[in-house]
Amino acid sequence: MTIAPVDPTLLLDDALLERFRSRAAGYDERNEFPTEDFEELRALGYLRLAVPVAAGGSGLGLEDIARLQSRLAEAAPATALAVNMHLVWTATASILRARGDDSLGLVLDDAAAGEVFAFGVSEPSNDLVLFDSVTRAEPAGDGGYRFTGTKIFTSLSPVWTRLGVFGRDDSDEAAPTIVHGFLRRDDPGHRSLGDWDTVGMRATQSHTTVLDGAPVAASRIVRVLPVGPSADPLVFGIFAAFETLIAAVYRGIARRALRLAVDAASARTSRRAGGASLALDPVVRWRVADAAIDVDGLEPQVDRVAQDVDALVDHGADWFPRLVGLKVRATETAARVVDQAITIAGGSSFRADTELGRLYRDVLAGRFHPSSTDSAHATVAQRLLGPL
Repeated sequence: MTIAPVDPTLLLDDALLERFRSRAAGYDERNEFPTEDFEELRALGYLRLAVPVAAGGSGLGLEDIARLQSRLAEAAPATALAVNMHLVWTATASILRARGDDSLGLVLDDAAAGEVFAFGVSEPSNDLVLFDSVTRAEPAGDGGYRFTGTKIFTSLSPVWTRLGVFGRDDSDEAAPTIVHGFLRRDDPGHRSLGDWDTVGMRATQSHTTVLDGAPVAASRIVRVLPVGPSADPLVFGIFAAFETLIAAVYRGIARRALRLAVDAASARTSRRAGGASLALDPVVRWRVADAAIDVDGLEPQVDRVAQDVDALVDHGADWFPRLVGLKVRATETAARVVDQAITIAGGSSFRADTELGRLYRDVLAGRFHPSSTDSAHATVAQRLLGPL
């Protein structure tokens, strides 16, 4: 039986998105967390999209969550990117459960109870991402661990109540391991530096988090894996949810930039052409069409990857190239479309207080999310040509 996708407009209606869009510039200018947006989304049950219906959630799969995230990003990219990190964890838990693995059941239970999850994974000078860590995970003797290290890009810093962390346990030098667990905000040993002062995506408030012996109880340790590449379902689930939902956010940005390009071409006139609309200029028409072709090509890519995850399609070793390729295509496509829109809109878009000016800064963040363009190419090359 085929299940029809959820209509994103039923949850994120036009009036709500216009409120979000009207606030986005202010949050960006003030470098402030989008508190009003977040509370509206919380009240809608948005943080429980992946939580089973029986537990009070919507029970949505990755395709439907991606559709909603793209629609949200059309109005408020930073709000969408911030809440993305909570949705990544809940979607990961749902992906694992669908495959018979309930090791992240605590994530769905906590999310059902109103807890907010953040992603404490990114680290300075760690381009191996999930396959190694520069954070220390020291056994506490009771099955729990204490984590010491620095996590960067911790979105939702002002509001998270659960932080997914991982670190390296070198207590057995011959067989070091990677330990994954969930820190509670009311646990000691962590602090936020409040240092998020970036070019764009400012409302995400993705501060640096310092861990100093932060304790995670045995009941909240969800994996102990060997250092290095892993086929463990947790690693797949994180990659599948993270890369797909990141792509969904940048798809939304690309859609909005195209809309603004069309509006600018229709509104502007050319003195050189006797006051005619720029919508009649062949070069402008080509630019708009080029941006539209880019967006049109991106749409089914996000949907298809998400559909395959939901349908438990087994792509085997091809999964990781598909996932990292999707993320790179989405972020780079969004950057191209925004750039075309800027060119069409002209000098007015160079102002920091214009929506296109903000999108131009926001879309730059795409290159910093894992997987980077370089690592994605290495992943695909390894699959096609074998390891170095």
